[in-house]
Amino acid sequence: MNIQKLPWAGIRIETGDIAIVIDPIARILEEFGGAREPMYPISNFGKADALLITHLHEDHFDPAAIIEAYGAAIPIYVAAGLEDAVRAAGLTNVIGVAVHSTFELSRDVKVTALPSVDGLGDIQVAWFVEGAGRKVIHCGDTLWHGYWWSFAQNYGPFDAACLPVNGAVLELPGMIPTGQPICLTPEQAIAAATVLGAKTLVPIHYGTMQYPPIYNETPNIAARLAAASEVQLNVSMIKTMEKITL
Repeated sequence: MNIQKLPWAGIRIETGDIAIVIDPIARILEEFGGAREPMYPISNFGKADALLITHLHEDHFDPAAIIEAYGAAIPIYVAAGLEDAVRAAGLTNVIGVAVHSTFELSRDVKVTALPSVDGLGDIQVAWFVEGAGRKVIHCGDTLWHGYWWSFAQNYGPFDAACLPVNGAVLELPGMIPTGQPICLTPEQAIAAATVLGAKTLVPIHYGTMQYPPIYNETPNIAARLAAASEVQLNVSMIKTMEKITL
């Protein structure tokens, strides 16, 4: 199984003949200052047999870019309850998946929707992918929550956990500022990966956006990940376009 890093929080998983793309985007909105890393057409990363979307925030769901790369009929899996919104964006082959439900993409590749906690209270799922004897989980832009232990008990240990690490603090118009992160901090990501029994942490959701006071990324991410990591946990900070093999 190969994992390729896409911009921001996106990844592409190759397992056997199946290619799965999670949360691909081709732009960061100017309202958030634009992108601080190169952005690419999604098609640059190769074919996709299925798309998995963790939630519909615009930095995780880019329908125009998806349609341009794969066409409107690409199978796209979302959390149950989001189907109409995704169809309204122009996608035609939309499958809603209930939390804890599993579906097969081939005889050897299974995907399960797991619970996740969104920093703004919107519907979100984590995606657990099994294939070629390997297990990968992608958690969107999750907060710290209490599901990690049940994930480990029921689905783990994991070969790789793709977790947000930038502990972003938002000050959005109309919302009372709290100073609290809306996704995992570096230390929380290490803790979550450790509970999950992950061999490798693939950090996502960092380095692309910084637009104070609206969007504030936590500082010193790489150093803090290194300081917090256990010896048995490999932290693989792959750059966009790079791949690792599990």
